[in-house]
Amino acid sequence: MLFSLIWVALVFTTSASLVSTDRPTVSAAVLLVVYPLWDAIATLLERRLAGAGSANRVSTVNMGLGLATTAGMIIAVLSTVGTALLVFGVWALLSGAIQLVVAVRRRRTVGAQWPMVISGGQSVLAGAAIAAGSTSATSGLSTVAGYSAFGAFWFLVSVIALTGRSRRGTR
Repeated sequence: MLFSLIWVALVFTTSASLVSTDRPTVSAAVLLVVYPLWDAIATLLERRLAGAGSANRVSTVNMGLGLATTAGMIIAVLSTVGTALLVFGVWALLSGAIQLVVAVRRRRTVGAQWPMVISGGQSVLAGAAIAAGSTSATSGLSTVAGYSAFGAFWFLVSVIALTGRSRRGTR
């Protein structure tokens, strides 16, 4: 979550004025490439901490999606902000759908998944909106920072909900 908050602040400060027809600055390009890569790494870390091993196909798909998006973003940032927004939007939509699947699967066994359901749904909707608006001359990189800020918020709410559920379960 700390990574996301730092990333949001950096995107807002380094690329708030960039619109879809501009070429991303070097700092914006690096930030756009790093975000889906970090998501793949975070999924790997979560998988190792949870002991899910190689049996968890959903996390494998999510890591593959993050790595494929990283590669796509490397190509996209050489073009325009609009192209990068399209790649980011499609990734947000697909990763949100994966998050929804995971939350629905976990809700009976783990519980306290409502923040992840909301976050996944928001990611699907935001991803679709970012991708659809990527060709608009007024679309800018600040939209992806807003998306990430909401994601970090829902992640925090999820941690609190799961911690509360865990404490109630151990009593």
